[in-house]
Amino acid sequence: MKELKADISRINREISSANSRRNKLQSQLREAELEQARIQKALDGTQADIRKQEAQLDALRAEQQTLRSALDEQQSRIAVELRTAWQMGQQGQLKVLLNQESPDTVARVMGYYRYFFRARNELLEEYRQTLEQLAANEAKIDTTIATLEQRSSELTRQQERLVAAQATRQQAVNQLNTSIADKGTQLKKLEQDQQELQQLIDAIEKAVVNLEVPENYQAFKAARGKMPWPVSGRASHRFGNARNQGKMKWQGVKIPGKAGTEVKAIHHGRVVYADWLRGMGLLLIIDHGDGYMSLYAHNQTLLREVGEWVTAGTAISTLGDSGGLERPALYFEIRHNGKPTNPAKWCRR
Repeated sequence: MKELKADISRINREISSANSRRNKLQSQLREAELEQARIQKALDGTQADIRKQEAQLDALRAEQQTLRSALDEQQSRIAVELRTAWQMGQQGQLKVLLNQESPDTVARVMGYYRYFFRARNELLEEYRQTLEQLAANEAKIDTTIATLEQRSSELTRQQERLVAAQATRQQAVNQLNTSIADKGTQLKKLEQDQQELQQLIDAIEKAVVNLEVPENYQAFKAARGKMPWPVSGRASHRFGNARNQGKMKWQGVKIPGKAGTEVKAIHHGRVVYADWLRGMGLLLIIDHGDGYMSLYAHNQTLLREVGEWVTAGTAISTLGDSGGLERPALYFEIRHNGKPTNPAKWCRR
């Protein structure tokens, strides 16, 4: 795994370096989208923490209500016990002893006294413990509220940074689009993007050729036609369809969706690439063994790192518009021995 990570890091550095030499605007877009993804991931984490703290606060307040109800009931019982004690005090234990009752009667009455005092002490101890629990509960509530306020302030700062990062990213996209306004330049860019993706795929195949798979691993080809799509939705571009005025063809499918939607792995495998790539934006590639790979591009954030094993249905990224897209969408490919294959033949219809 150390060798794999080193190989992937080297490949990525080489491609990034080539991008910088060929096109400064691409480099600017890369930095802007990586920064946006970093902030978005932190923001998502903060929002998850806030939801967790809010749930904890609700539970503590429910516990507080239960303790207060128990306290009210204990106070009522103590009041009854005090009235009884006062009434018994009017007679007093000494009077019982001097009443010249039979020894059995005296013993029975004295036993009742001992039972009463013991029950009263237990009730008072229970009341004391409830007061302590209520005080501890209220302290936890104060701490949770303070944490929530802190996380909310942090969330506000992250949202402000995200707005600034989005503006920087949009400026980079606009500059890049202006630089490739004519059809010839667009074609050249798409060809370069495809070439670099193929270069990456070829390099990864060489790096992962000796990776071992678990003994209970299900072969990718055995799940043909049964795998789930990474996201739900209707494809706006399908495999094999013409693009760029018929000069090229789509090598995968493009599925528009809502930004932030979870993208899920279609099959068991190991993440072999998780970074930004020209034309693909934030790209994640999973190696499924036997020469099969699945590619998930234009993500908003990446949730897995190189070397991680994932199973079918595992959230691996969130849908976005990185790579210069105008609208959020997932670009999805399946490749066998480096060559694109139609995803519709592998995923459930």
